[in-house]
Formats: sequence, C-alpha cells, structure tokens
Amino acid sequence: MDYKAIAQQTAEQVLAYNQDLSGWKVVKTSKKITVSSKASRIFLGNLYRIEGIIPESAAKLSDFLYQPENRVTWDKSLKGYNVIHKIDSDTFICHTITQSFAMGSISSRDFIDLVYIKHYEGNTDIISTNSVDFPGYPPSSHYIRGYNHPSGYVCSPLKENPAYSKLVMFVQTEMRGKLPPSIVEKSMPSNLVTFFLNAKDGIKTYRNPPARGRHHAHSSVPRKK
Repeated sequence: MDYKAIAQQTAEQVLAYNQDLSGWKVVKTSKKITVSSKASRIFLGNLYRIEGIIPESAAKLSDFLYQPENRVTWDKSLKGYNVIHKIDSDTFICHTITQSFAMGSISSRDFIDLVYIKHYEGNTDIISTNSVDFPGYPPSSHYIRGYNHPSGYVCSPLKENPAYSKLVMFVQTEMRGKLPPSIVEKSMPSNLVTFFLNAKDGIKTYRNPPARGRHHAHSSVPRKK
C-alpha cells in the first residue's frame, strides 16, 4: 500500500473541502464556533465542517495539533493515541481509541489512521487523516473498528491579525457497528464544539506549561468526567 500517495491525496481532498463553500447547513453555533454539515459523497453519513478562531499563530497551532505525544493530554474524547508506524517526518500511522460518548449510547471505537501534515502557500498548514488497513493491527474484540474518511484540520493566519489563526476542521467519521444514524447526527455537533474548545484550552497550556514543568503536565491522561 502506497501510504504516502494516499496521504497526499487526502490532503488535497481536505483542501478541496475547505474551498467548497456550497451546500453547507449550519447545525450548531456555540462560543464563536460554527458547525456545519452536508451529506458525505463517500458514505451514508455527514461531512462536518467546524470553524473558529484560536489565539495562536498558524505555525504554532499546526505544530501543536500535529504532535501525537500531546494529544491525549488535551483531547478528552480519547482514551489512547499511539504512533504505530512512522513513514517520514510528516507522515505516520496512529492507533486511536475513543471514549464512549452520547451518555454511553456510543461505545468506544478504535481507528487506524494515516496522518500527514502539508505546508501550503500563505502559511497555511493542512493536517489530514484517513483510515487505512495496517498489518499487525487488525480489529479486536475490545472495540468496534471505526473508519475516518478524508478528514483533517486547516490552519491559516487570520487576515486581520496574523498572530491569531483560523482553524477549520473537517470530520467524516463512520462509526460502524449497529448504531442508528440519528444517534450519531444528534450527538456529533456538540462533541465537535467540545473538541474545538479542548484544543483551544490545550494550546494555552502547551504555550504556558505549569511552573512544575511541562513533562509532568503531560504525564497523565485526563479521565472523562
């Protein structure tokens, strides 16, 4: 499997989503974050677009979002996030395990994702994810194996203030299992807003680690309340 080619195709797909402004329906707005959706062209579900402003430069924001060792310290939707194969400095394969959500009606899932960062003109970075098959990590009986169709983050400088970033996220997740689509569609917008807020808080902590040291702050995985 040519992982690098898949990674590059996924980044281009995320860029295309970012440039396509037609057909989106706003499904939630909260704390200056907007969640829109439209029917996915790839599977029987939705493609979600989440937009907001982060008070950090685009370069620092993309670096923060890209670093897998930080992920579980700020992303409260995850139980685990581990790099299982590194292709090059910009491309790797991760095994992700999610928390259950929607008050337990959606159980934990696991994903095998190809993650790739690409730099574009105008200090724009795209971090793309796409689920792939990877030998040695077949689905287990512990979790339902979900699938992320082309998804990712677009980090770009805010025109009015380049010290701030516009963050646009695209999520296209197939939960699989026997879930009614209505449960996913009902719970997803709120979860995406929470994720955005967690990222905003996370980069604040990353930028200003507690006096006792960043290493200590990153040593424990926060438990979902």
